[in-house]
Parts: sequence; structure tokens; C-alpha cells
Amino acid sequence: MAMTVHCDIVSAEEEIFSGLIEFVSVTGSLGDLGIYPGHAPLLSELKPGPVELKKQGGEQEIFYVSGGFIEVQPHRVSVLADVALRAGDINEAAAEEAKKHAEHTMADQSSELDYSRATAQLAEAAAQLRTIQQIRKKMGK
Repeated sequence: MAMTVHCDIVSAEEEIFSGLIEFVSVTGSLGDLGIYPGHAPLLSELKPGPVELKKQGGEQEIFYVSGGFIEVQPHRVSVLADVALRAGDINEAAAEEAKKHAEHTMADQSSELDYSRATAQLAEAAAQLRTIQQIRKKMGK
């Protein structure tokens, strides 16, 4: 039997996952992180993107986080996010529309504040679409 660690994924509104995992992959502020049981303690900021879990027994599940933090302790991994969704709950059409809107706002450049906000919206929409693509790749579609 594979070694496991307890993992919690929590948004500002609710806990969306709590259970034993064999592996978790996230996008940290300095790049991708892969965490196995027994990993050294770690605290890192998360960028918007997919969180991939390999649950006890080998089943994989993918979530989307809008950013946040990951805390790794010897027997627990905690992912704290403003927004966390099961990847299957992401609305692809809405993400595409948000991406187009952000690109249009960036091209307009009416103010620096609008440009900064549009850049953040573009990063979030692109991360949601990347999460959807990752699911399709896993499913062989």
C-alpha cells in the first residue's frame, strides 16, 4: 500500500476536499510543486491554476484554485484559496468570454488600473482553461 498524507482544499466559502492522498501537484509562485508524503515543511503562495491530486488507491482528481497558499507539514497538506472549484464545475464558455473581455480591456488601455485588473482577469481565465485542457488530456479527449 502506498504512503499517504491528509490533504484539505478549502475556499473562502467551503471545504471542497478532505482525505488521504498519495501525491498533489500545484502551481506555486516560483513554479510547479509536487508533494509526496514525508515532504519537508513548506509554505508557498499559489498562482491560479490546477491542483491535481492522486487520492489513496490511485484515483486522480483535479481542482481549480484562483490563487492562495499551500502549507505542507509532515502529515498534512492544506491548500487555502479564495476560490476553489472541482475542475468539472468550471464553465468553459464563461472562461473563454472572460479571457476575450480581459484581452479587449488590455488592448484599450484606458487606465493603468483597468490594465492591471484586466491582466489579473486574463491570468485567471487562462488558468481555468488550462485546468479544463488538463482534464481533457487525462481523459484522452
